Amino acid sequence: IPPLSLKLGQKLSEGKTKQIFELVDESGLVLVQSKDQITAGNAVRKDQMEGKAAIANKTTSCVFKLLQESGIKTAYVKQHSDTAFIAAHCEMIPIEWVCRRVATGSFLKRNPGVKEGFRFSPLKMEMFFKDDANNDPQWSEEQLLEAKFSLAGLTIGQCEVDIMNRSTVAIFEILEKSWATQNCTLVDMKIEFGVNVKTQEIVLADVIDNDSWRLWPAGDRSQQKDKQVYRDLKEVTPEAMQMVKRNFEWVSERVKLLLEHQAGGRVVVLMGSTSDVAHCEKIRKACTSYGIPCILRVTSAHKGPDETLRIKAEYEGDGIPTVFVAVAGRSNGLGPVMSGNTAYPVINCPPLTPDWGAQDVWSSLRMPSGLGCSTILSPEAAAQFAAQIFGLTDHLVWCKLRASMLNTWVSLKLADKKLQACSL
Repeated sequence: IPPLSLKLGQKLSEGKTKQIFELVDESGLVLVQSKDQITAGNAVRKDQMEGKAAIANKTTSCVFKLLQESGIKTAYVKQHSDTAFIAAHCEMIPIEWVCRRVATGSFLKRNPGVKEGFRFSPLKMEMFFKDDANNDPQWSEEQLLEAKFSLAGLTIGQCEVDIMNRSTVAIFEILEKSWATQNCTLVDMKIEFGVNVKTQEIVLADVIDNDSWRLWPAGDRSQQKDKQVYRDLKEVTPEAMQMVKRNFEWVSERVKLLLEHQAGGRVVVLMGSTSDVAHCEKIRKACTSYGIPCILRVTSAHKGPDETLRIKAEYEGDGIPTVFVAVAGRSNGLGPVMSGNTAYPVINCPPLTPDWGAQDVWSSLRMPSGLGCSTILSPEAAAQFAAQIFGLTDHLVWCKLRASMLNTWVSLKLADKKLQACSL
């Protein structure tokens, strides 16, 4: 949508830090416009911070891009201007989902005896009902189920609560992993979900910006860069507000770096002959979906071992971390020869045929001592295993794996809900 052609309809809602407008010509989409206001303690403290709208919008746009590229379903569509973005129109579920890795803040007040810095593994989940008059009380899952919220035609029951719970944990872990690349500890965060009015799907909605989390560089609370700095001010002076603004700018600059790969890697697929190309293309397609470059080569360890080793040396010599995948039908000499001659990981992915497959697979499974190659029969799974290896050092690959795990879980949950509805 070219920026100027947006026709704003009515204002759908206004919060402390943003306004939401319907878009006249774009059914199902809204404009989320940030404000220069910063508040704390349920707006007991309230100030204008010049430039905050642009900083918050930049931060939230980067965070949503990162989550969306990972595969998390969100309401975000795209950035529209310095201070606004376009999103799917959602009816909001009035719950703040809070996820904690480190005990601090209100958790310590509610749980006396717990020391600041206590680490939650698994993560600690809490829910707060959005109700300004009562200072957003903490809710239990039972209270949420009993409220029987119905939004955009979807009733919030056990299935929906479980999905939001799981999603919050996955979203936290993705952002935690990403911030760790900048030597920053994501201490805790709050998010909100909405029901997309067009698809009736639960998606991450609202915003995620520097008001949403606690962020401690090097795990050191005294270096905190989040809104807590503003909450903690003894008095609000122009100098103090400059310091708060500098912290917000620091985060909005850093958050862009979260979208960059930390370590490059590649998969090199070696096939015994071009008759295996279709099998290898499946591996390449799956690698691409994880953002991993994949190169296809033809070489036979039986018929041209010197050439196989020359190709191997080519990919060892440029310093790019590599996972080799050996695709050889019948007798697999390729994977074992590679594995015995490189320190890089080798995965056997033999294309088995119905006639001799049961015999052929043993050439990949039963190997001389000192060879460490694994055997994975499914081409997609071989790519996934390579992605898991790279995910140890590249957070963007790890984030895609993590989101995919969540999406599989959610689709099973929804399939079960649908089946139960049919058989009732």
